[in-house]
Amino acid sequence: MRQAPSPTGCFRGSYSGPVRVATWNVNSVKQRVPRLLPWLDQRQPDVLCLQETKLADDAFTELLGGELDRRGYAVALHGEARWNGVAIASRAGLDDVVAGIPGAPGFGAGPDASVVCGDMNIAPTDADVFDPDAYIGQTHVTPPEREALASLQALGLHDVVRERWPTERVFTYWDYRAGMFHQDFGMRIDLVLATAPVADRVRAAWVDRQARKGTGPSDHAPVIVDLDEAPDGDIGPVVPPPSARPAGRRTVKLPQSP
Repeated sequence: MRQAPSPTGCFRGSYSGPVRVATWNVNSVKQRVPRLLPWLDQRQPDVLCLQETKLADDAFTELLGGELDRRGYAVALHGEARWNGVAIASRAGLDDVVAGIPGAPGFGAGPDASVVCGDMNIAPTDADVFDPDAYIGQTHVTPPEREALASLQALGLHDVVRERWPTERVFTYWDYRAGMFHQDFGMRIDLVLATAPVADRVRAAWVDRQARKGTGPSDHAPVIVDLDEAPDGDIGPVVPPPSARPAGRRTVKLPQSP
């Protein structure tokens, strides 16, 4: 297992039997504790990759170490007190923990059974944003960004959510401003990429939109992938689905646009 020093988590391992893998940019784990712990108890992920923890390692351990230990999780941390910070919590154990990727930036082929997941900050295609016209001139969609992501996937990594739901409207991030979530004006920038031996085991792949609702949410929703068995069934790409969109198409500006 290797942990990158950026907001992208990376989990590597070989496990037999059903496994639920989840990734979630929590946008400050300290702020999200009232949401995170009940969510863990409800969804029961075996492996959870967190991004933007925004806590140094000792502060994370003081805040959540006991709670995670009581739930059976081993934890690997690489935290920063302000903008970044990542963590992996695993009920399947952790070994070969490395903070950072040797030789970064850049990457090479890894183990046959690998998962790379996290907030990539890149929408892979125009289908992964609510309106391509709204993102002209913006980050997340530029050719260099998409080419870099494609070169990573070319190592043999499958975008398991998109492969399972090739034509569905699926988002993982909605800006806090301008009612973007309620209008379902979002982006799919949180990805689970897996090599073929893992991708072949996927029985469900979905976005837990419920975790983005209510009081004090992150601006990202968790992405959940079930291997070998799907405890909740193959329930759809986004759960619960958003309300039906209004008929007709109108030009929408992003909140940060002039």
